[in-house]
Amino acid sequence: MLYDFDNHPERRDVPGEKWGRYAGRDILPMWVADMDFPAPPPVLEALSARIQHGVFGYTHPWPSLIDAVITHIARDHDWHIDPDWLIWLPGVVSAFNLACRAVGEEGDGVFTASPVYPPFFSAPGNNARRLVQAPLTFDGTRWQWDRAATAAAIDARTRLFMLCNPHNPVGRVFDEDELRWIAELAAERELIICSDEIHCGLVLDPDKKHRPIAALAPEVARRTITLMAPSKVWNIPALYCAIAIIPDPGLRARFRHAMRGIVPEINVLGFVAAEAAYREGEPWRRELITYLRGNRDRVVEAVAAMPGLSTSPPEATYLAWIDCRAAGLEHPAEFFEAAGVGLSDGKAFGLPGFVRLNFGCARATLDEALARMTRALAKRG
Repeated sequence: MLYDFDNHPERRDVPGEKWGRYAGRDILPMWVADMDFPAPPPVLEALSARIQHGVFGYTHPWPSLIDAVITHIARDHDWHIDPDWLIWLPGVVSAFNLACRAVGEEGDGVFTASPVYPPFFSAPGNNARRLVQAPLTFDGTRWQWDRAATAAAIDARTRLFMLCNPHNPVGRVFDEDELRWIAELAAERELIICSDEIHCGLVLDPDKKHRPIAALAPEVARRTITLMAPSKVWNIPALYCAIAIIPDPGLRARFRHAMRGIVPEINVLGFVAAEAAYREGEPWRRELITYLRGNRDRVVEAVAAMPGLSTSPPEATYLAWIDCRAAGLEHPAEFFEAAGVGLSDGKAFGLPGFVRLNFGCARATLDEALARMTRALAKRG
């Protein structure tokens, strides 16, 4: 391998949310979704060159950056987009809220399926909308849509369908049949789809491929807001650069109107890093996927041997969704934190009794975290 994912800089030495949460305590942070690996060398080199220039005036997206995004999406996702469809944002969470504000009226419903990334739950209420939800179901092998429950939950005043694909936290890459069902349901109920596809470059299974729901057909694209960013794939979340892709001019105008006066311009270094990642980051990404696949397999094997815990192999992301309910742990995240492993509490994702484990780290760190979890469960007898 050209890149060393087994070693990374000491993160305790610099301010940061992930490791800072447990400063001064012997707790391995496996919670928030950023990886411990340095950004790819081409990204670091591009940032260094821009910093050496020394002038940081107001900057808008430039042609080669836009071309890098369009080329990347065409190459990796077989979706050919127009430059006019792009809206630049500091992050996808702000886009969730903008979508709620741009679609429908106060009191209208916003649908999402649980469990899901917590900002999906808060965005409707932030914008005077109602949260409408139905659960995903687990068939013993993988998480799936409960199609009847989803259709029943969407009422006459639901206007927006918020999709997470690849899914955080369950790790599914929804297949074409599932996506076509969602698209048909949205057309039937006259829903706009807001699709968070921030993990689209982190598909782990070689036999699976991410398909943007908007790429299914022009009529699906016309009712879709697609959200992407280089942040998760190339580990540059704090550079704050994301895109909304909105083909329909009317919907795009409403989204831009919702942005007025509240959404800042993008950091110029975010633009620089995004172009380098999309244009030159593919060799690094491919090796990352191989490494993450190995980490995933370690997690699945270790969890299978832990009494009362179970998980299914995530098809994408670097996040494992672990069911702790059979272990009899009233507060599993607190239990494992006391054992020296900081995990995300499933309650925040809408499903208590679960934890989410971030395996985007050096293998030695992961192995130690899994060993601590195993020992903690063994001590309970």
